[in-house]
Amino acid sequence: MNDLLIPVIAVIVAAMVFDYTNGFHDAANAIATSVSTRALTPRIALGIAALGNFVGAHWGGQVAKTVGSGIVTLPEGAASLGVVLAGVLGAITWNLLTWWFGIPSSSSHALIGGLVGATLCASLFGLSGTVLWGGIVEKVVLPMVFSPLTGFILGALLMLLLLWGVYGLAKAWSGTRAAGLTSPSPLNRFFRFMQSLSAIAMSFGHGMQDAAKTMGIVVLALYVGGFQSSPDHIPGWVYYTSATVLAAGTYAGGWRIIRTLGRRVIHLDPMAGFAAETVASTVLFTAAAHGWPISTTHTITSSIMGVGATKKFSAVRWGVAGNIVMAWILTFPGAALAAVIAYVLVRPLF
Repeated sequence: MNDLLIPVIAVIVAAMVFDYTNGFHDAANAIATSVSTRALTPRIALGIAALGNFVGAHWGGQVAKTVGSGIVTLPEGAASLGVVLAGVLGAITWNLLTWWFGIPSSSSHALIGGLVGATLCASLFGLSGTVLWGGIVEKVVLPMVFSPLTGFILGALLMLLLLWGVYGLAKAWSGTRAAGLTSPSPLNRFFRFMQSLSAIAMSFGHGMQDAAKTMGIVVLALYVGGFQSSPDHIPGWVYYTSATVLAAGTYAGGWRIIRTLGRRVIHLDPMAGFAAETVASTVLFTAAAHGWPISTTHTITSSIMGVGATKKFSAVRWGVAGNIVMAWILTFPGAALAAVIAYVLVRPLF
């Protein structure tokens, strides 16, 4: 029997716990706007999000490879598994803390921050693990900065385009004033239907990004434990297990965060919700194709802000938005600190 079997199992179990918390923590990313505009009922929206996460997970191989081999290099043997376990525990701790306060922080950056914190702590104990800062800047920091900016700008542009198009159609058909477009009409029913489609795309993109990060951790554990020869190969059972656990967590729902994204940042109508989800899912697809582990939370939240700012700048509750951005900033160091504490506790076991 491989002497590292039990440590590898411990890491895989912790990764699945993280995957589950990721699901209920980030369920809001896929469904908050659809629920708030009443395009979908909460349970139907959660079911769609769970299914989309499950299917999308099977398309996230590039992101999984980045997490598994592009963030840190680990010490050899069982000590490396202690580092990975501590990193995952740090991410779980941060997820639960931000979920409790209803703050939509990034599970992705919590996981990466946890791995970095645990690796740095291990180096203080004389182990050989190193942080690949170049890879983090290229694959994490730059996408972390540009994906929210892209979401905000594209959200605003798409919303302006939709408003211009709807105004032109209404004027051509009946001479309706633009102000009259806000009343209940077939237009709202049309965009509720379209928002159902954009919610499916959003949940698919979430699966591509977030299940992939768990898969990367599992593959990393299998590789350093000697159960596979390549850090890039993702076994089929890893895909299905990660996807299923994420889907289960998503269906459990993260109602505290759903309320924050769906109601507290800005009140959305179906057209605005469709615009935000369409932009966010497009950014997620693009990032996943390039293997960039970006935050679904950052992307959808910034898209919502961009869409809202086109209506009336003061319509966005910038105080709430500021709290969210502060949580974004604190996620990486907060999860890293939690991982340092976790490593000190688990180190004697490895």
